[in-house]
Order: sequence, then structure tokens, then C-alpha cells
Amino acid sequence: MFQKIFRDHPADVGESYVEHFVSAASFSFAMFVGAIACLVHALVPALCVKTGSGIINRLHDRMVINRHAR
Repeated sequence: MFQKIFRDHPADVGESYVEHFVSAASFSFAMFVGAIACLVHALVPALCVKTGSGIINRLHDRMVINRHAR
């Protein structure tokens, strides 16, 4: 049970648990910043005009385009 919960998915993407934690946490932080930027933009449309989409593009590049072959 422990292995299924904590090791199987990280192993599927070629990472240890700690590597996967750091990667997923960095994505979480970037998405949080993007969400705040989008909220600021919703309140004041002239602010953070490209911030949210820029973060999404960078995360997509990291997760999909530049993923290491495993």
C-alpha cells in the first residue's frame, strides 16, 4: 500500500519521491502566483495582462515540451 501511494507514480515519471515532491511543489507555487495574478487582472484589467498566460506557457513547456525522455 505504501509503495502504491508514494512510489508508483513518481517512478512512472522517472523520479524519486523527493524529486517528484520538489517538482510538484514548484508547479503548485507557480500556479498559485498565476492565480493571484489572474485575480489582480480581474480586479484591475490593466495589471498583470500577460502574467497568468506566461506562467501557464512556462509550466506547459516544463511539463510537456521539455520533459526528459525516460
